[in-house]
Amino acid sequence: MNSIWQDYLREQGAKIQDGIVQYFGAGQGEQAAAQDSIVLCYLSQFGVLKVSGEDAETFLQNLLSSDVREVTPWHAQFSSFNSPKGRMLASFLIWRKGVLDDADKAFFLQLPLSLCSDIQQRLSRYILRSKVTIENVTDQQISFGWAGEGSEEQLKEYLGSVPVEPWGAEEVGNRVSEHNNTGVIRLGEQLFQINTTSEHALALWQKLIVTGRPVGSPCWDWLTIRDGIPVIMPATQEQFVPQMANLELIGGVNFKKGCYPGQEIVARMQYLGKLKRRMYLAHIENDVPPQPGDELYSADMEGQASGMVVNASPAPGSGYDMLVVVQISSQKDQTIHWKSLQGATLRFMRLPYPIY
Repeated sequence: MNSIWQDYLREQGAKIQDGIVQYFGAGQGEQAAAQDSIVLCYLSQFGVLKVSGEDAETFLQNLLSSDVREVTPWHAQFSSFNSPKGRMLASFLIWRKGVLDDADKAFFLQLPLSLCSDIQQRLSRYILRSKVTIENVTDQQISFGWAGEGSEEQLKEYLGSVPVEPWGAEEVGNRVSEHNNTGVIRLGEQLFQINTTSEHALALWQKLIVTGRPVGSPCWDWLTIRDGIPVIMPATQEQFVPQMANLELIGGVNFKKGCYPGQEIVARMQYLGKLKRRMYLAHIENDVPPQPGDELYSADMEGQASGMVVNASPAPGSGYDMLVVVQISSQKDQTIHWKSLQGATLRFMRLPYPIY
């Protein structure tokens, strides 16, 4: 984390562990606050890789599951980088900034901080003779999460306008000079990401906290879980084909583009109808926090795991909300348990998008 930011946030009551803001002050009720008020989160749990150069678009198009050509300053995208076996090594939020002349070919890839170095190295192996540079710009690129009831109207008041469509993006620096190099991405109905630079972040944060309650990273994780947006973590690398985590339902897979690592397996699963697992939203009442990679069990699987936790975060009130990949037949007909058949029972909830 940028040291200036770290010192400032600590002065504001942030509790920081391993460079990630866990909560502010007492931390009580941060998830509940997101249900009936506006919350502001410094997205310190994520890092950012900048992929630039004359061949950047072609380079990413040949490696990621989405159609990277559709990423513009007005449209962000979710995507994945897969192994040759079609299993996800990382999931990304991808965006571009507002200038697309020959001097600016940069793409920004956001992923968990814990995966940045690994994925930077993996992507770099494919550069060969391509005119591409991959940099870790986590300390220069600052992102905030902004969400809650009334967040859209309040953000319009601060920045002038916000994107209308999901994954829509807007650059606000050209209209509001005090917010140069600042852009907004709509992730959900009342869920926004604000991207800026370390130079402009402090002034923007001080303006936003007038109406937004500062919260820690688990609160933002809970919000994205409720919106059905999966994040691949170290414990879940190479566990899921993209469709298992609903990536094609949120625009993270394009089945008409050319080849990329794992493309044949991803396409075969789509067109031959052999998908046996899907991602669902679930809740458990438990004293121990579930973790990404925890296995799930049901009686029909005869001792084998019927699923796995993708992401989990404390829920308002009690317990934990989770995104879980589960055997479709088991989710339909069986009771699913955490870690063993004697473990806590999962209660399934509706995602904000339909599962086909």
